[in-house]
Formats: sequence, C-alpha cells, structure tokens
Amino acid sequence: MAKHKNGKKLDYFEAFEKQAELAIAEAKLLVEVIENYKGPDSLDDYIERAHEIEHAGDKLVHSVFDAVTVDFVTPIDREDIISLTQRLDDVLDYMEGTVQRFYMLDVKEMHPKAGEFAELLLKSCEKLGKALEDFDEFKNSKKINKLIIDVGSVEEEADELFFHTLRELYSHGEENPLYVFVWDKLFQRLENTADACEQAADTMGTIITKNC
Repeated sequence: MAKHKNGKKLDYFEAFEKQAELAIAEAKLLVEVIENYKGPDSLDDYIERAHEIEHAGDKLVHSVFDAVTVDFVTPIDREDIISLTQRLDDVLDYMEGTVQRFYMLDVKEMHPKAGEFAELLLKSCEKLGKALEDFDEFKNSKKINKLIIDVGSVEEEADELFFHTLRELYSHGEENPLYVFVWDKLFQRLENTADACEQAADTMGTIITKNC
C-alpha cells in the first residue's frame, strides 16, 4: 500500500479536496495580482508564490499516482482517480501560467476585463472545493450535483465574457496589434482555466453516475 510519511494509507478523496484548496489559493492570488498590478517588474513575489502553490499541487499529484499504482483496492476506478487528479491539476497549471505570462508577455497595464475573469475563476474553484468536501459521500449527498451544475453555469458566464471581450478587443485594437495579440493569448488562457474547472466538475459527475 502507498503511504504518506506518517504511515497512513493515502486518502484519495482528501487529496482531491487538497487540490481544490490549492486551486482556490491560486485563484485568490490571481485576483490579487490583477487588482494590484503595477507592471511586470512587480511580479517577482507573485510568480514565486504562484509556483509554490503549483509545486504543492504537483506533489499531491505524484502522491496520488504513486498510490494508485500499488493499492490493491481503490474506492473508485483507478482511471477515474487519475482523470480527476489531472483535471484538478490542469486548473492550477493554467492559473500559474497566467501569472507567469503577465511577465513573459511584458504586460504594461492590466486589461479592465481581466479582473472579472479572475473573479469568475475564483467562484468556480470555490464551487469545486465545496463539492469535493463531501465527495467521499457522493452516494448520499444531495448538494454535490447542484455544485457541479453551478461550476458549469460559471463556465457559461466566462464563455459569454470571453465572447464579448474578444469582440471588443479586435474591433477597437487596429492601432495596437501587439496589444491585441498579447491579450488574445491571455484571455484564451483564462478561458481555458474556466474550461478546466468545468472538466473537473464533469469528471466528478461521471464518477457519480458510474457508482450510483
């Protein structure tokens, strides 16, 4: 059996919940970065903090993969454990990558819609976190399905915001094509993060359907 350093067998549901907690922390950091943005040269501390959160997530992923390889019995199918772990890790990776890209793409000023995106991502991560709190009792929990649907609703909000923001970006950016190029990449990244949240929620829904 795969064990933690304290000798206890890995609790997969606890690992999922910890991944969600890290995603919430990363989303809060992204909101903070956007709200307090003073240019790429002010990002060193934020980039380090974002990487620390993402690194903690990687350690969790490795512990899950190590455990699922050797555990004789798992609470749900191995492929479902792996899939949900990967989907939750994608959420973290996309948000860390966004913070890094503010620096790499030399963003001078924050786009006014970026904060709205970040708030939606935080909302989505919080819904995921709430759903995962009781995921080990998914056969008896009535609120998980609603929270999964809520994540999908937030993703629809993000889709609509993305649709109108990109339209505005291209219809008013002919004088600054570099600005359009940079923010197209960044908004695509934020949209991908919202999609990753929905994919994690959908994976949870699939697991529930298979096991109920």
